[in-house]
Order: sequence, then structure tokens, then C-alpha cells
Amino acid sequence: MLTPVARSEIDAALISDEFQHNPYPLMARLQDEAPVYWSESIGAWIVTRYDDVQTTFKVTRQFSNEGRLGKAVDYLPAAERARFGAFEQHYATKSLIHSDPPDHTRLRGLVTKAFTPRVIEGMKPRIQAIIDELLDQALAHSGPVDLIGALAAPLPATVLAEIMGVAQADTQLFKGWADDILSFQGLNRPPVPILERAQRGIVALRAYLTELIAERRRRPGSDFLSQLVAAESEGERLSTAELISTCVTFFIAGHETTLSLVGNGLLALLQHPAQLAQLRADPRLMPSAIEEMLRYESPVPRQPRRVAEPAVLGGQALPTNAIVMQFLHGANRDPRQFPDPHTFDIRRANNRHMAFGFGIHFCVGAPLARVEAPLAVAAVLRRMPQLRLVNARADWDISKPNSRLLHSLWVEH
Repeated sequence: MLTPVARSEIDAALISDEFQHNPYPLMARLQDEAPVYWSESIGAWIVTRYDDVQTTFKVTRQFSNEGRLGKAVDYLPAAERARFGAFEQHYATKSLIHSDPPDHTRLRGLVTKAFTPRVIEGMKPRIQAIIDELLDQALAHSGPVDLIGALAAPLPATVLAEIMGVAQADTQLFKGWADDILSFQGLNRPPVPILERAQRGIVALRAYLTELIAERRRRPGSDFLSQLVAAESEGERLSTAELISTCVTFFIAGHETTLSLVGNGLLALLQHPAQLAQLRADPRLMPSAIEEMLRYESPVPRQPRRVAEPAVLGGQALPTNAIVMQFLHGANRDPRQFPDPHTFDIRRANNRHMAFGFGIHFCVGAPLARVEAPLAVAAVLRRMPQLRLVNARADWDISKPNSRLLHSLWVEH
């Protein structure tokens, strides 16, 4: 049983910069002492053990995706909350990651019908060309290279723009809107200025997408957005509101997850020279290396679920409408599931991590990330034979609690 003093210390630590830089010691303590822990500072039940997190993915009847992010404004007085109508309306709309069956089944079936593994596999040559172009630019000048700014950030943005049929010149707009919208996630009681920033991003991105969708209706193309628009008009299987909300998800998640995977994975290799040497010596290890990167530094560290009906988890009674915060990076380093979990081992067997979620909510974009990341990492290792870190301390971007990503990754090559 944690004492009031210990709880106060833990709550302060959970929202500290130190935790953002290195969350693993505190998560190990919670796994041992309070695996389902009420955090006053985050406004949610924190779940850190693998089995408990998996339960919150599997039992959608009790742990729902619907309404989970819109509740971030619930703590505000009514007059203050009224200012966030656009925010609440957006998250009240059912979309791919904000719905449960049967709506989720319908939406996922529609998206995966257009976004098939065969389509993604066919994109490999173009993805490789983009990687080569980015590295050509980065290596055109001598001196250190920031692999985040030069490769990890522009790669998924460029690929996503081509998939969705968006002008490359607009990719920076999407980066800014994604940063705005993600700024509140990972906390259930974010400060008002953060909520205002998120709402501005939502309004701007929705307006852009509304115009883009109208253009696709007038002049459809072969891109993914045109396919979604066409599906919307066939029997109203996807409403306009659902279409816009789903596209918001694609633009945000499709960009940041791959950015994190490539950057975090390269950092892990550089911090573990023996593992880097093994991968250079045997490129066949790349698939298992990518999975270990996902486990070791999970790109999306936390995800909320709304308690749809009273539940008991880890011996704790959870009331209806409470928020459960899945700490995925904790679950993926749970010693009850992974032997020696804090060791980075690219040969790790039975690596059933949950970096991309689990069950019906497994990330629909995971196949694309698993194509982009190995191509990017392999190209860096091939073209930078003397690869080494400029700074020993990792430059983590701590501005978004729901994102585990680097601000920069400077290397000599």
C-alpha cells in the first residue's frame, strides 16, 4: 500500500520533465507496488503491467474507445467548457480510433479494403527513392547530420502526402497541426492553453480536409483519399463527419509513429554498439531488430480508454466514465512478459510487444511503418559506415506526453 507521501511523490514525478526523459524506473516501481494506480495529476488510472494493458485492449465492452479523448475537457466549469465546442464535437464523431464494434468493424473494413498489404508492398520502390533523395541532400555537405530533421521527420510526411494526394508544399502545415492536436493527449486534465492549442489545430485541419474532400468529389484521383470519398458515396457507408475524423487520424498517426520508430530505433542502435555491429554483419536480423526497437522505445507511450461500465482491473474497482491510461512503454518492458526487459536485444524471440496496440485496435498503419522503417535504417547503415553519436545524451522532445520521440539525433558519419 502506497502512503499518501509516496502517492504525492509519484503524482509529481508522472508530470515531470525527468519522467519524460526516462520513464522506466518509475514504471517499474508502479508495476511492483501499484500496477493499477489512480493519478490525480494525470486524472486517470495508470496501467503499467502487460496483462492488464492487454485486457484493456481486448475487453472493449468495458474499456471503450468512444469518448475517450473528448473527456479531457470534463473537468472544466460549464462556462469554460463551452468554449471548446469544436474540440468536443470532433472527438464525439466516430472514426477509426474513436469507435467500438459494430461501428469500428465497419470503418476498419472500409479503410483496410483500400489500404491493403499488397498496396503497401507496391509502394516500396517509391519509399526507397524518397529515402535516397533525403539522404542525398543530407550527405551533400560535410559535417554532422541530424537524422530526425534530415530523414525521420520528412520521410513519413512525404510518403503520407503521396498516399493521400496532398501537395508536398503542405506537409509542414500538417506537421504543425499534428503537434497542436497531440499536445493535450496523454493527460486527462490538460491546462486550458494546451486545450486551446489543440482546438485551433483541429479546426484548421478539419477546414483543410473539408476543402480537399470537396475537390476529390469534383475530380477524383487514384489516391487513398479519393477511394475513401468514393466509398462514402456508395450506400453511405462512411458519413462526411466520419470521413473527416478518420482522415485527421491518418494524417497525425501516420506521420508521428514512423518518425518515432526510425529515430528511436537508430538511437537504440547507436547506444548499443554491439547490437549495431550484429545488424551490420547480418542484415537478415532487420525484421527482429525493428520489432525490438518498437518494444524498447515504443513510439506511442500511452493511450486512454474510457470505462464504459464498472470494471475491476488489478484488484482496483474502476467506476463508469473513468479514464484508464494504458502505459504501453511500461507494458513493453514488463519483466513478467519479457525476460531482461531493459536490455536492447535485436535477436529477442517471442517479442509480442504492444507498440501498435492489440486485437481489433491494432494499428491499421503498422504495415506501412514496418515497410518504411527497415528501408530507412538499412539505408543509413549502408551510406554512413562510420555512424556515431555526436552527443551522448538523447535529445528527447518532451512537449507531448503521448509521444516518445526525439527532437534531434545528430550523428557523425
